[in-house]
Amino acid sequence: MRPGALQRTTPGTRPGAGQSPRPDAHPDARHPHPPARTRALAPADASLPTGTPPPPPPRPPACAAPGDRDFPLTTRLHGGPAAYQAGGGHGTWYLDLTNTTTRTCSGIHPVVVLVDERRSLQPSHLRLEFHDGTRFRPVPFVTTDAHELIGVLAADDGGFPGFMIGPGRTRTVTVRFAVTPAAGPDEVTANAAIVQRREDDGDWVGQSNDYRFRVVPAGSSDSAPALTPGLTPDAPDGGFPFADQLAGTGLRRVLQALTTAALLVAAGTTAVLLARGRR
Repeated sequence: MRPGALQRTTPGTRPGAGQSPRPDAHPDARHPHPPARTRALAPADASLPTGTPPPPPPRPPACAAPGDRDFPLTTRLHGGPAAYQAGGGHGTWYLDLTNTTTRTCSGIHPVVVLVDERRSLQPSHLRLEFHDGTRFRPVPFVTTDAHELIGVLAADDGGFPGFMIGPGRTRTVTVRFAVTPAAGPDEVTANAAIVQRREDDGDWVGQSNDYRFRVVPAGSSDSAPALTPGLTPDAPDGGFPFADQLAGTGLRRVLQALTTAALLVAAGTTAVLLARGRR
């Protein structure tokens, strides 16, 4: 062979006799696959795609036993004032949630329902917050076709999974409420439906008594004493259409509208809370 002539070889074969490997060749050039020892050092999950979402949390056990015709949670709404001044300060309510079962009830979300006599209140007129055990969270309202104002005690950011109430225990939820200067004089009845969220579905597990109050004009001298509602639910004539819908398929439609309008945010984590009613 002439000096300086290159010998053709098949890729991956050894050079001919007397021929040394190229000085710039990779030390593993003769090994088309990494040694087994090197492969063993590769991360076990290297083949998994990045950004894979974690699995969803397990579906919580039902608070209500199958076939049980009674609500598993008794609910008492109390402590609110008899009147709110438009543009004035907030009043404080308390919502007692008592678990009457031998099971832990988790994922509990009260749904506040307001019905005003004049049908003039708008969601923008209302300011409601609830305390989740750590801090107060705002509650957005939306209006149903029957002009009921409904707001779910939940969280837009998904940071509140609902209340957990042990067997035989009572959880008291603090609620703050105020109306803006744009609200006109009115008579309002408040009620709370209690639901257990179970993934994207839920059970109706409680219903509170009624709490009636007035909205008075800004600057009014009306300073009615605080009102503690009774324990027995007392719906106005004809009852609450919303409560009627809780017992039927209309509930899903109402709450889908509520969720779309008020609770879901980008990559929303607050799902539909109510679905199956109790008869």
